[in-house]
Amino acid sequence: MSHHLDSPIARQDLRLDITDLYVFRGEVGTAFVINVCHSIGQPPISGYHPEGMYEFKIDHNGDAVEEVTYRFTFKERDSEGKQKYTIHRIHGKDAVDPHAQGTVVAQGETEETVSTPEGVRAWAGHAGDPFWIEPDVLHAVGHAFEDGTKVDLTGWDPSKAHNLFAGHTVYAIVLEIPDSVLLANARDNHKIGVWAVSTLATDAGGWRSVNRIGLPMMPPLFAQYDEQFGNSLNAGHPSEDFATYGSHIIKSISSVVAAYGTAEDPHAYAEKIAHRMLPNVLPYTVGTQASLGFVEWNGRSLTDHAPNVMFSTAANAPIQLGIGKESVTSKPRKSFPYVPVVL
Repeated sequence: MSHHLDSPIARQDLRLDITDLYVFRGEVGTAFVINVCHSIGQPPISGYHPEGMYEFKIDHNGDAVEEVTYRFTFKERDSEGKQKYTIHRIHGKDAVDPHAQGTVVAQGETEETVSTPEGVRAWAGHAGDPFWIEPDVLHAVGHAFEDGTKVDLTGWDPSKAHNLFAGHTVYAIVLEIPDSVLLANARDNHKIGVWAVSTLATDAGGWRSVNRIGLPMMPPLFAQYDEQFGNSLNAGHPSEDFATYGSHIIKSISSVVAAYGTAEDPHAYAEKIAHRMLPNVLPYTVGTQASLGFVEWNGRSLTDHAPNVMFSTAANAPIQLGIGKESVTSKPRKSFPYVPVVL
């Protein structure tokens, strides 16, 4: 699981459980994708929460504070299961404020593409899950980083590896922004940082953060067997991440690397990786091919092997799953909306 069912709060309503974030080069601009409401959790109500907000956060200057927020809000499901939605754009100092209204970019309905005169387009609806994970490896990795040991795969047969999420579905939100719009306030190097947040309205009139995701695989690495830490990772703000979670993650990584003996100074290695992982923001250079790999973390395509990269980087040792993108039963599309639409 990249971020699937990653905390008790997220499991309370799967419509607000963000499983994955992808950022990559689309046909006309940069595509931003989140998936929610995974079918493996057997949600009693599918789709999007009508009292929630789903936001793409974009940092233009590298300080892990958003300059632009694109916010999706949904109406109740109709008799056919469709939901109307509105997209707001909030920029500047108001981008951090969940109460700020911003401007309406577009309005649409699930399962249909909506486009704007400036070239922004969006789609929301039922889709196959493009993510893959091997459950035995997943759980072994979680135990290793919780207990400070090597990843124990004793008795595991790679030839029998399987994708836990094969055949499962999600509800996707896809937003594509042309370069001319996205780069209006960006740095000359075109670098941005991206994360996504789902929040739920409270009875007191505020907003409660349910899920926050930037880089993939953070909860599986550090919170599979620590539910309190899982909830904590979903709260707060990226700009505070290292101060809040740095020591915990450094200790976890250092213990595993020491167990493998793959660094002369496990603590120094862990510090470097923790600084790479925190703030928990997905970096991307606009206009380039996305690749979350061993050479660089530059966005994330729908077919990047995130578990292999993140597990191996954290352990400083090769962690293989025995499966790859071939194990995904619903393949991503080359054309918008890119996700494998369920017809």
